[in-house]
Amino acid sequence: MSPAPGDEGAGPVDIGTEMRAAADFLSRPPSATPADRGARTSDLSMDEEIALHSIGWEPLQLVCGACLFSVPMGVWNWGQGEIAYASNAYARAFAGASEQLHAECTKVGGRGVVGVHVEAEVYRHHVDVVLLGTAVRPVGSTGLSADPVFVSDLSGRDFALLMSSGWAPLGLAVGASFVYAPRRSAGTAMKQKSQNIELTNFTEAMYSAREAAMERMQEAALGMDATGVVEVKVTEGPMDFARHAVSFTAYGTAVHLVADQHRTLSPRMILPMDDPVQAFDVSSLRG
Repeated sequence: MSPAPGDEGAGPVDIGTEMRAAADFLSRPPSATPADRGARTSDLSMDEEIALHSIGWEPLQLVCGACLFSVPMGVWNWGQGEIAYASNAYARAFAGASEQLHAECTKVGGRGVVGVHVEAEVYRHHVDVVLLGTAVRPVGSTGLSADPVFVSDLSGRDFALLMSSGWAPLGLAVGASFVYAPRRSAGTAMKQKSQNIELTNFTEAMYSAREAAMERMQEAALGMDATGVVEVKVTEGPMDFARHAVSFTAYGTAVHLVADQHRTLSPRMILPMDDPVQAFDVSSLRG
């Protein structure tokens, strides 16, 4: 387990002490401050919460953001080029859900959201985006911070590693594009019906959608002054209700370097291998 940023010279971490301190912290009742009233909720696993605590952060509550954005009727009919209405609806739905997630995180006193689960569905008449994650903050911090709230789909472990390396998440960078696959003529379709050939109209549409989506994701990251995007997830292909169109969506966590330079993390043994052997009589296990 790596030391918290700024504690590189403190020597190796005592894993046993760290585990006991984390378990004791998680078992404490919530304090009486407004941000801490009520039971804490988290979808992080126990080892993720311990990893957060090891770098001086704590989980607060589950927070959610959702947004549905309409798609005008008829846009999925045959056409040429990009389906701008659909691409815009996806971007606006994602932005709306992110804004709500930021607001909920700020309301509970969080400094950011980790482990965000993204559910984005495209339907004939609307785009549905739901973001669900755990609000976190530095241990013991209270009140609002001057730093903007970050959103990350990194797990608690990955977030701890990122912070220990001198990097920090900024937000989710998103890009999406929906493109018509050019219509084949009736004669061409009949000729190719019994042939095993590439459908160049779909290939070209997929390349066009990919280039536009990736460029938009990169532009979103640059708009946050990010150095790069990690944990990028993509979806692509035709849709059930519009088989003559293809979609390409991409999103990931925008990150930037906050330390003077990147810190190389050295692996450390988590479970000691020199524990004394405990001998016992196997027959004593019988009732």
